[in-house]
Amino acid sequence: MSEEFVFTVAAQDGAARSGEIRMPRGVIRTPAFMPVGTAATVKAMYPDQVKALGADVVLGNVYHLMLRPGAERIARLGGLHAFMNWPYPILTDSGGFQVMSLAGLRKLDEDGVTFQSHVDGSMHRLTPERAIEIQGLLGSDIQMQLDECVKLPNTDEAVEKAMRLSLRWAERCRVAFGEQPGKAMFGIVQGGAVERLRVESARALVDLDLKGYAIGGLAVGEPQDVMLAMIEAVEPHLPATKPRYLMGVGTPDDIVEAVRRGVDMFDCVMPTRAGRHGMAFTRHGRLNLKNAKHAEDTRPLDKGSKCEAANAYSRAYLHHLVRSNEILAMMLLTWNNLAYYQELMAGLRKAIREKRLEDFVAETKEGWEKGATDEGAEPVAEGGVDA
Repeated sequence: MSEEFVFTVAAQDGAARSGEIRMPRGVIRTPAFMPVGTAATVKAMYPDQVKALGADVVLGNVYHLMLRPGAERIARLGGLHAFMNWPYPILTDSGGFQVMSLAGLRKLDEDGVTFQSHVDGSMHRLTPERAIEIQGLLGSDIQMQLDECVKLPNTDEAVEKAMRLSLRWAERCRVAFGEQPGKAMFGIVQGGAVERLRVESARALVDLDLKGYAIGGLAVGEPQDVMLAMIEAVEPHLPATKPRYLMGVGTPDDIVEAVRRGVDMFDCVMPTRAGRHGMAFTRHGRLNLKNAKHAEDTRPLDKGSKCEAANAYSRAYLHHLVRSNEILAMMLLTWNNLAYYQELMAGLRKAIREKRLEDFVAETKEGWEKGATDEGAEPVAEGGVDA
């Protein structure tokens, strides 16, 4: 642990990096996948399970927590770490994406955004300063700037307007955050699918000398090749000495490809949401346990996995639980999925250290292709009420 926020790159293989972020509450090994604990809980999981699987940090969300139970209440109760029994690092998303995608009535202006709660219809105001204040009340270790995230595809004009507003808000968040030893504020690169806007956003944020930089506004419906092109455009303009965080991503393949391009941190609701809807991620591909083909399949999800959810229960039993809408189905499949994601991250870190990343990627993708992949409904990746 460290009394300061310190990021170190220990190994590289091509553009990919393996390292660690040291903070007072613990060490985050990178590349890192952060399970999403939107409303102070990683759904269907105990906190000690999440940690045991290899997670060093979880994500909470300003939008949801400010509405219920309220940031001031959490502060009175000792802060988010004590509230959710997670004494390790927590990153909080500023809520900008949820305001744009979930809130009912909303009015955006230079100062901030006024919106109607999806919970009870009450009106709220979120400004850059208030977003940082809320994250301070929560006590999160890594705090995100408030930004405007537009849906893609969109016009260049709309994307540029949102990018420039996000830059102005980043400056205000930086002032509001000030100096907080042991903690960090990250800026968010915006610019949609327009390379020149992404580059301009990255360069302007770097001038603010922040502790880390996120790439936002992707994984919102655009093709993977567009997302990867934007990463490639931005990466050369971000400091090699600061962590890079791709927000809201994603599928195992998205993560692998982003790591190859130099990204250090990820979060996504996909493994937890998919688990609650009958989908399992494994070394052998994605399995839809709703499908009748599993009704008499005595094989486990993955007998080679160290996770009990993957190796100790038959696909037939999991199929029965899913079709019966049993809570245990959600618990076991979420457990399996988070275990797989953390095993994937551990494999990526090891491969980078050993300078065999390309071999690891090839082997991993071969496993997905050769396995018994079930093409079912793709779980929605966007953060939301059901995150």
